[in-house]
Parts: sequence; structure tokens; C-alpha cells
Amino acid sequence: MKAPELNVYNPETNDAITLKDYEGKALLLTFWVSWCPDSKRDFPNKEQLYKAMETKELDLLMVNVKGREGEPDAGMRYYEENGFTVPMGVDNGTKTYDSYRCMSVPTTFLLNKNHEIAASFNDKATFQDILTSLSRVL
Repeated sequence: MKAPELNVYNPETNDAITLKDYEGKALLLTFWVSWCPDSKRDFPNKEQLYKAMETKELDLLMVNVKGREGEPDAGMRYYEENGFTVPMGVDNGTKTYDSYRCMSVPTTFLLNKNHEIAASFNDKATFQDILTSLSRVL
């Protein structure tokens, strides 16, 4: 199944982030919020993966679901306070989160280089499940 378009933006530059930005690459896309315990467990794992990656065939994007945050800047504050470096985008409310039919946070999608959904993981998936799935697209 072809992935829905991204409708998110870079919180530092306000530039749009679209799937076209990842043309020819696989993408590990995670929707998260700052107040969620599962998101707080997941984010450091994605950060560690991002820092350890030695491939140009896969990108990561952590999308803060601004429409599910208690305060508009809570996601960016959490990101900065924890010194994360993995690329982050911000959803326009819940527009992209809804278009991907997410039901919980974190929700992670693995897109192949054609941006078809190769796998999806809800808040109950383990990080090991996600790592194991990477072989499907690399």
C-alpha cells in the first residue's frame, strides 16, 4: 500500500517536509507525543539507531503530533531538553497522524524506497520488532 503524503514541517525552519524529500530511500517514520510513557521509551531507541546507522538507504523521521500535545511547544521542548538529533517534523494538528490512520502513540511505519508501507508498529511493539523489520527494506 502506498504511504499517504506527509503534511509536516521542520520546527526550526518552518519548511515543509514531504515524502519527496526521501526519494529513493526507505523511511522509518514515527508519530509521537511528549507526555506519552511509550513515546518516551521509544524515542531514545530511535536516537541511538540514528546515531549508529551507517547506511544512506534509510532515513528516520520523528513526527510530533502537535494536535495531541497539551501545550503547542511541548514536543519541541522535550526534543531540545533531551538533546535529540534524529530528524524531527511537526504535524499540522493531527492531519498526517490521521491520514496514516494511527490509533496510538508511538506508531511507527517502515516505508520502502518506493514509499509503500512495508510494516507498521503500534505502541505495544518492541524496538527489537522494529529492528528486525529493517531487513525488509534494506
